[in-house]
Amino acid sequence: MFSFFKATPASTGKGKLIALMNQKGGVGKTTMAFNLAHAYAHQGKKVLCIDMDPQSNFTSLFDFEDRQDRRNIYHLLVNSVKELKALHTSTFWSDVLVKSAEGIDLLPSGPELSGFELTVSGINAPRQLILKRFIEKFDLRSLYDVVIIDGPPTMGLLVVNILCATDGVLYPFVPDRFSEQGLRKILQVVEDIAEMEITSTPKNLGYIPNLFDTRRKQAAEDLEEIKKTLGEATVHEAFTNKVQFGKSLAQRKSVFQYKSSEYKDLQRQFMTMSDTVNRELGYEN
Repeated sequence: MFSFFKATPASTGKGKLIALMNQKGGVGKTTMAFNLAHAYAHQGKKVLCIDMDPQSNFTSLFDFEDRQDRRNIYHLLVNSVKELKALHTSTFWSDVLVKSAEGIDLLPSGPELSGFELTVSGINAPRQLILKRFIEKFDLRSLYDVVIIDGPPTMGLLVVNILCATDGVLYPFVPDRFSEQGLRKILQVVEDIAEMEITSTPKNLGYIPNLFDTRRKQAAEDLEEIKKTLGEATVHEAFTNKVQFGKSLAQRKSVFQYKSSEYKDLQRQFMTMSDTVNRELGYEN
């Protein structure tokens, strides 16, 4: 499907890159990415979020989609490829980077990103390493403690770019067979990248059961059956379909922006998840 080449050495900066991925939509991937980013910010980490989904839902949660300046990560990626000089724009890092009131930086997405694969189809440089080399060019590992990447619920070059660039991946899923199939497809892409030896493959940081209905006995049985197929990777504590999630998302807030006791359990879950991810990546400072 893709041509693969040997990768350039990874950055030696301290920052960690974490992606949230699933080939199936509707599993809460963006919600998890948004709240995990705020968990790290709550710990005092310098956090950058990158929206690599053309649907821009991650960007929307940060309430930036109504900006007059529509330049986004697509323009930065295109500008980073020398062979695409004819398509370069006068877009600088500072033109695209947006800062939130919570101290989290964002590289927003836009509809142009849906044409990324076609745009780079004719270049000779390794197309699957464009994001990785962009991150290295701007030395994002040195600028940030944590970079959270939200990927699209599809298969294709954007997903391959994310998997080649990141240190580890979290896999949110709804405990049903359709979501499990989505997990299998994206895990197959990871295996394909490993076999091609183009770069180090991202670590499996665990699976996140989401929208878990504790009232249904069948839901618990389905989750236990799915766990048996997931190997030795971590299965994080299941997130129930809580009304607090819906309320916070409707107001474009993370669960950490509420002082009410009803959000304490969700806050605990995300903090625990971030601690587990830190241990998996050997980053406990």
